[in-house]
Amino acid sequence: MPLFVGTSGWQYRDWRGVLYAEDVPQRLWLEEYARTFAVVENNNAFYRLPEKRTFADWRERTPEGFVMAVKASRYLTHIKRLKDPGEPVARLMGRAEALGDRLGPVLLQLPPTLRADAGLLDAALARFPEGTRVAVEPRHESWWTEEISGVLRERGAALCWADRGSRPVTPLWRTADWGYLRLHEGRARPHPSYGRGALVSWAERLAGVWPDRADVYVFFNNDPGGAAVRNAETFLRVAESRGRSVRVPLGRRDRAETAGHGWRDSSYE
Repeated sequence: MPLFVGTSGWQYRDWRGVLYAEDVPQRLWLEEYARTFAVVENNNAFYRLPEKRTFADWRERTPEGFVMAVKASRYLTHIKRLKDPGEPVARLMGRAEALGDRLGPVLLQLPPTLRADAGLLDAALARFPEGTRVAVEPRHESWWTEEISGVLRERGAALCWADRGSRPVTPLWRTADWGYLRLHEGRARPHPSYGRGALVSWAERLAGVWPDRADVYVFFNNDPGGAAVRNAETFLRVAESRGRSVRVPLGRRDRAETAGHGWRDSSYE
């Protein structure tokens, strides 16, 4: 099974000239994105849950083998704060199912003011259809307990590993047979880029916890100035150089970090 590497979102105007050519209209950016990366984290759904037909359209616009992770609506995580999860989870999954085989994990990013509640978490995870991969990103230190780890393990949910400032801000627990990593902000220049050393460290951490046969999803959320694009491409090369199987699109365009552009062809693993 491969390592999936991409970015959190794809519709950023300052990615023109980095990922998108100047003459490519915004309505075709998803297709352009899918020529370079095999996975994306859809964070639009967090702010406003799209209609089912929009998810179906995204499926039609992406190639076979492409994966779209979906960040759960803030109505569930930030307004309801995981309480009464039945209806919001059903509404989310009822629409996201239109992605079909493109649907990847669902991310529950919890508000930083939400303190640990094992019962709430367990009840919310129980509402997802069997087989749904759910990653949970708590952001209050009270969540780092054996009780919470046990709930995640029992439900087969992954603790979302997170990085800020080129350092882990979550425990590096393995709670499922698959993994999920979000990189929010590096310390290199130009800000908020990650330096190669930080990316090598993360590749080594992943390799030390998950064997090559495990699915691991890695998303760069440091979007300003196209840092996420450049870092994701570097991370793919770093992982491959260490013998990790990665998923990349057929005819993937691989921009070198040096001046100019380098290109290589690769097929889905």
